[in-house]
Amino acid sequence: MVPSLVFLPSPLLGPAVWRPVARVLADQGWHTMICTVPEPVLRAEDVLDAFLAALPLDRDIVLVPHSNAGAYVPELAVQRPVVAAVFVDAILPPPSGRIPLAPPAFLDVLRAKADDDGLLPPWTTWWAEVDVAALFPSAESRAEVEQEQQRPPLSYFTEALAAPQGWDERPGAYLAFGDAYAADRDAAAQRGWPVRTLPAGHLRQLHDPDQVAEALLALLGHVVPGAG
Repeated sequence: MVPSLVFLPSPLLGPAVWRPVARVLADQGWHTMICTVPEPVLRAEDVLDAFLAALPLDRDIVLVPHSNAGAYVPELAVQRPVVAAVFVDAILPPPSGRIPLAPPAFLDVLRAKADDDGLLPPWTTWWAEVDVAALFPSAESRAEVEQEQQRPPLSYFTEALAAPQGWDERPGAYLAFGDAYAADRDAAAQRGWPVRTLPAGHLRQLHDPDQVAEALLALLGHVVPGAG
């Protein structure tokens, strides 16, 4: 059975970041779906429950997480028929233990951004405008993503998810967009996973969905028999 490709967006952004790539792959005959996240995002448990509820139970799944969504893969992998995962510029969880949703140094940065109610501003306001503008291929693309942005509480990033022992016994691969997630990419390579790096830009999939789809298929060819 050819597996379904299930795209996991960062809970901070939403499904729009994956729509162009999912469309390209669907046009090539793949069964694709994009998970949604609860509104509002308050706790990691709520996001995990939403992902679990969306994943099918009756067919094999390849998870394709982006960014913060990588932290959810271990629990999903042991609770659903996940046969492989391709991490895309994403958190790569350890083989077991706990997965912080933000490293301590970055948590300090986020504390400075939270308002009096403990809510964080939208993700695209966290960075310099010149850097954010470069992430999007057009004003229309940016507007679509920003419409789905969430304002999670700071407390979301103080949480940690579980990495059950054995979750990464399934085949995995890593697709990086530049070097922002170099440590995660290197950790994937150290596990013996196939790794590929495309030009920089955390939202590369919006700029060139055909290129990203091609890279995903190449990696899938290493981890899923008959794919690629």
